[in-house]
Amino acid sequence: MSKETAQIAQKSPYAVDVEAGRSYWWCSCGKSAKQPFCDGSHQGTGFTPVEYKAEESKTAYFCGCKHGNNGVMCDGSHQKL
Repeated sequence: MSKETAQIAQKSPYAVDVEAGRSYWWCSCGKSAKQPFCDGSHQGTGFTPVEYKAEESKTAYFCGCKHGNNGVMCDGSHQKL
């Protein structure tokens, strides 16, 4: 049985202005049409959205390749794909 892998949404991060105290639900499967956030496209897969709660208002760089080792935030893993 093969392990399910996430679809690569894009090979670069998504820069998003986030607001302090607000929760954002990051798409972990790569199938969402509302990248980098979940739209429910993961249903029927082994993936679930991941909550990111902004501690401060800033520009956050969400992982677009879905293969990073830093959770929802980009860690540059897309450069190795």
